[in-house]
Amino acid sequence: MQENTGRPQAIADELLIDDDTPSAVPQTGSRKRALLLLLGLVLVGLNLRPALSSLAPVLAMVSADTGLSPAMSGLLTTLPVACLGIFGPLAPHLARRLGSEKTIAVVLLALAAGILLRTQLGLFGLFAGSALAGAAIGVIGVLLPGIVKRDFASRAGLMTGVYTMALCLGAALAAGFTVPVAEHFSHDWRPALALWALPAALALAVWWPQLNTRHAAGRGQWRVSGLLRDPLAWQVTLFMGLQSSLAYIVFGWLPSILMDRGLTAMQGGLMLSLSTMVQVPASLLVPILAHRCRNQRPPIAVTLLAVIAGLLGMLYAPTDSLILWAVLLGFGQGGLFSTALSLLAHRSPDQHVAASLSGMAQGIGYMLASMGPFAVGLIRGHSHEAWPLALLFSLIAAAAFCVGMLAGRKRLVGVKAEPV
Repeated sequence: MQENTGRPQAIADELLIDDDTPSAVPQTGSRKRALLLLLGLVLVGLNLRPALSSLAPVLAMVSADTGLSPAMSGLLTTLPVACLGIFGPLAPHLARRLGSEKTIAVVLLALAAGILLRTQLGLFGLFAGSALAGAAIGVIGVLLPGIVKRDFASRAGLMTGVYTMALCLGAALAAGFTVPVAEHFSHDWRPALALWALPAALALAVWWPQLNTRHAAGRGQWRVSGLLRDPLAWQVTLFMGLQSSLAYIVFGWLPSILMDRGLTAMQGGLMLSLSTMVQVPASLLVPILAHRCRNQRPPIAVTLLAVIAGLLGMLYAPTDSLILWAVLLGFGQGGLFSTALSLLAHRSPDQHVAASLSGMAQGIGYMLASMGPFAVGLIRGHSHEAWPLALLFSLIAAAAFCVGMLAGRKRLVGVKAEPV
């Protein structure tokens, strides 16, 4: 592994995944078209979490109505996360064939179809729709950073922050409004979940003009080999997966866990919504503070401590203090996620290696992350006591700390990009 002696570039500049046009210059031509592109990016980003966070507040309704066991409920929360890892690496191939703009349009349509399918055809539709939605989110999540880097190169950091805020806002809105919609329809979860196909349709309508945008040809392809044999690349990947596991446990199960403590479904959804909203400022503030550190070990340790403290508070703290623990949990998870993303840039010698490391970390990492929600489902199938969950959370956090201290060192992965 090499010493990282150079100044790291902005995260968005490193995560160049849009392989079809890595040096493209869009023919925007006007401020109006640039603003339309920005609006499209925000609306697309807004749709990357509602399919995940909308299910958790009504999971008890879904399980009671369909007869899902806790283990099957765990599989339902796991499936879309696993699909993030399975289908995300396909994004560059789709982009090279169709172009990034057309790929996103097609996948937005698939996302809306998946959300609607969850409410039809019984258990088959529920699981197939969840898988389709997860696959769509995985593809879009890989492509958007490349478009931000390509079309907003001079303001990539700012635009990445805007995109992250849209992502968190979408998750918070879905967590907070799904139960009220279900109650409005006589406690029917189907229209409450189907509702979140509308933002996807709106994003597709606003994104549609981008299909006519032309870009300059790229300057060639690059090959990165050897990442799977690099210890540091695996440390970054495992850290991404373990911290994501805690995040998707919260997305999938926090309202149900709080309902076991006597909160209503609406109160549990609002707690998840509050925690998610706090992630927005944390994801922007922590990287600024971390920039003053010699390496990423301090922000990893601090934010991971906040996450495990928040999770244990959700399990054991008095219910009248849960708002404070939700805020602490959100701060920790927002900062931890942004730090994990920053490692993809800090540990890479150039943007091409960063793109490959991102694909590895998100592909393998999300597969690992999907095991967390499934484990919670298995545990809840045998016991609703708090201590088994506390043990699970603590073990994941301890493992994340160990690999995080390794991944957070000031090093570069020992591979290079080569033109082909």
